[in-house]
Amino acid sequence: MPSVDVLVVGLGPAGARAAAAAAARGAQVLAVERRHRIGVPVQCAEFVPLPMGRYARETGAWVQAIEHMTTVLPSGATRVSDFPGMIIDRAAFDQGLAAQARQRGAILWTRSALLDLDPRAGRARIQRSGEIQSVAFGALVAADGPASTVAARLGLPPLPCVHTRQYTVPLIQGRTDTLVRLSPAFPGGYGWLFPRGGQAHLGLGMDKSRARDLKAPLEAWHRQLVNEGLVEARILARTGGAIPVGGLRDPLCHERVLFAGDAAGLTHPITGGGIAPAVLSGEAAGTAAADRAGGDPAAAEAYAEDLQDTYGPGLVRAVARRRELGRIWGTPRAGEDAPHRRGWIAFDEYFTATA
Repeated sequence: MPSVDVLVVGLGPAGARAAAAAAARGAQVLAVERRHRIGVPVQCAEFVPLPMGRYARETGAWVQAIEHMTTVLPSGATRVSDFPGMIIDRAAFDQGLAAQARQRGAILWTRSALLDLDPRAGRARIQRSGEIQSVAFGALVAADGPASTVAARLGLPPLPCVHTRQYTVPLIQGRTDTLVRLSPAFPGGYGWLFPRGGQAHLGLGMDKSRARDLKAPLEAWHRQLVNEGLVEARILARTGGAIPVGGLRDPLCHERVLFAGDAAGLTHPITGGGIAPAVLSGEAAGTAAADRAGGDPAAAEAYAEDLQDTYGPGLVRAVARRRELGRIWGTPRAGEDAPHRRGWIAFDEYFTATA
């Protein structure tokens, strides 16, 4: 049975940074990823805030700068907000972070799926390229997304999610803003247009409990933007995925297991932004896991407390705003601007209005 100090499940941004941080701490690290190629397929709009610039440069993933965000309310009124950041090549980003982990000494396995685990004994079974291997570990970082296999094997409840669909389309004219459309047609989410050089990601997120069909509203959103002369009708690629919207997972740590990134529920429940907290929580989880494996059981608890302090208040507010919006979907108020102003980060009401 192979034995490692830290086992990382999932090699997205959280898992890759966890593997790198643990290896830098001197730990023996094995990181496993179920996909054949790290970062593929891409299932996001590829926007990251400015603090991620260092990682974008190091991985060669920078595509273009974003200067501001344009928000369109149901009435058609717009708000232009300072919201600087960048569009990245997400596949290159994930692959570059994984390469950094490998350079620091972590062992990476692709085409490797977690079958089951015993967190108390520190054992896991992994199916790798058709063969089953048992692995002993001192600590485990669960960075395997919102539908976390680790969480399922531990018997923990699934995280509430919205679902997204996205087209990549040719952009008629380059732009340096992200476009967000708030509308009763997108219950539980919003529509977006994020430029990517000469192309753009055009998509929407919705709560499937309120509207199971995402294809029809996405096609209508696409036609609208074609008619406005912003994008071409041609579709270059299609993708989609799930985004956790329930706030922090409880518990964030279980026996020897530490959750990070989407698996920890760190994605913002209103915007869907999750790359930055995935990177930062992964680094913290990797360091704590190495310390936990090295004989410091308090390291995991300290990690959970730090995540609560850093992200908890903002996520609690976002969940409360989602709950408020949930009461207007399917009613005439969903066509009014006021509740959307309270429910979107571009407006002062989001931060100041009481529940």
